Amino acid sequence: MQLALPQLGAHLQKGLRSLYTLYGDEPLLMQEAADTIRATARKQGYTERTVHTVAGAHFDWSEVLAAGGSLSLFADKQIVEVRIPSGKPGKEGSPAIQHLAESAQGNDSTLTLFLLPRLDAMTRKGAWFGALDNMGVTIPVDNIERQALPTWIAQRLQQQGQSVVSGEEGQRTLQFFADRVEGNLLAAHQEVQKLGLLYPPGELGWDQIEAAVLNVARYDVFKLSEAVLSGQVARVQRMLDGLQAEGEAAVLVHYTLAEDIRALKRVKDAMAAGKPLPMALKEQRIWGPRERLFERVLPRLSEARLNNLLQSAHQVDGIVKGLKVPEWPTDGWQALHRLALRFSRMCMVR
Repeated sequence: MQLALPQLGAHLQKGLRSLYTLYGDEPLLMQEAADTIRATARKQGYTERTVHTVAGAHFDWSEVLAAGGSLSLFADKQIVEVRIPSGKPGKEGSPAIQHLAESAQGNDSTLTLFLLPRLDAMTRKGAWFGALDNMGVTIPVDNIERQALPTWIAQRLQQQGQSVVSGEEGQRTLQFFADRVEGNLLAAHQEVQKLGLLYPPGELGWDQIEAAVLNVARYDVFKLSEAVLSGQVARVQRMLDGLQAEGEAAVLVHYTLAEDIRALKRVKDAMAAGKPLPMALKEQRIWGPRERLFERVLPRLSEARLNNLLQSAHQVDGIVKGLKVPEWPTDGWQALHRLALRFSRMCMVR
């Protein structure tokens, strides 16, 4: 049974199941969800806990299989926690997990908790994950995307009795906060807690948050693509500054921008040849959020514009590799800023 993360608290109030699986790449949310399950279990007498970390293909699963029946003299209920950082249990792990899932049914003395990274669709279709889903509760722990971050911050402030001022100023304050912590949710959580220590419950103004919240944002080069295609010009420039400061390779950043330009050109050419947009996107392996962005951007990009972008990308490719190109900055990052600015401006909603 799959359960959304926000429903976990209400679910646990109705009763504790014997098998839970958390999977995702956001450490803070994973930790909080696991802590919530453990705290509920402890209140119900699960006082003993063993942790098994699956590392490498030769992990001995017999220890985990035996753990469910090895209660100590001092506890009648226990938590058996299985962590698989790679998300790949291996050849011996798959049948072992299926056996563990079956053994958990009706076992009131052992709560089994699996902690996994984010899993792709193929892995979730595997027999071992299917057993966890069919016989227990599986909870995907999704990352907080940038557009949802201000709301998440406001909710966390509310939990400690604080809020931003109402209206436009409050929204501007939350956006500023989100800009400073984007891509670093654990640090965002710490900054919210810091505000709770610095100021009493009640409304927080722009000046208070600006003075207190550190710039701890971390940027993902693949999120840059989303920001460019969304026409978020200021965010794109901020992300490029962040990526440069973090030591990201300029060549990788250029590849990300150039690949989007090439994909747009290929889809545009396919449509000009008579192919429907959905078919052209599928052939280029463009789906999910990226598909929706392409659908929005393509009508506003003429063939001439795409050709100019493609030529610019070719010129910047040489610059980031050390070549000089007339009328372009000699510094690779400055050239990337100019290319990204042109590209994102073309994708802006007007």
